[in-house]
Amino acid sequence: MPDGDIEIVTLEDALASGPAVLAFFPGAFTSVCSGEMTTFRDRLEELRAADATLYGISTDLPFALRAFADRHDLDIPLVGDTERRLVDAYGVRTESESPAVGGLARRAVFVVDPDRTVTDAWVADDPTREPDHDAVAAAVVDARPAAPLLFRAPGLRNV
Repeated sequence: MPDGDIEIVTLEDALASGPAVLAFFPGAFTSVCSGEMTTFRDRLEELRAADATLYGISTDLPFALRAFADRHDLDIPLVGDTERRLVDAYGVRTESESPAVGGLARRAVFVVDPDRTVTDAWVADDPTREPDHDAVAAAVVDARPAAPLLFRAPGLRNV
């Protein structure tokens, strides 16, 4: 999917260093979406410390997402799912008879571990409700791969 710099990103890229956080949001430049993404921005180091990669995903055009990122100083890859492939794959496409809001992303957060398993999912019933950012951070820690067991046994070399 193209991000704001018109680059193609894949889930494999996202999972290369650890878990991925996929934060779907309805639309750039709306008050709740701006608040959600700036909160993720402010907590980005916490997620990175857990080797996680965060992606903000909406159905906005990549150019709008670039302007949104610039306006809010977001150091987060924003993905423009203009073909609705991701919102459909994750089951978060809005349904409405109004063309203004039908087909947008519902506010949702998925944590995906390096084995491509969704280990945590949150989908808002109310589009004005932000995710629990503490719960997202905890889910990221839980999704990290286990570290290899290192020990010293008498008479053996370090393993």
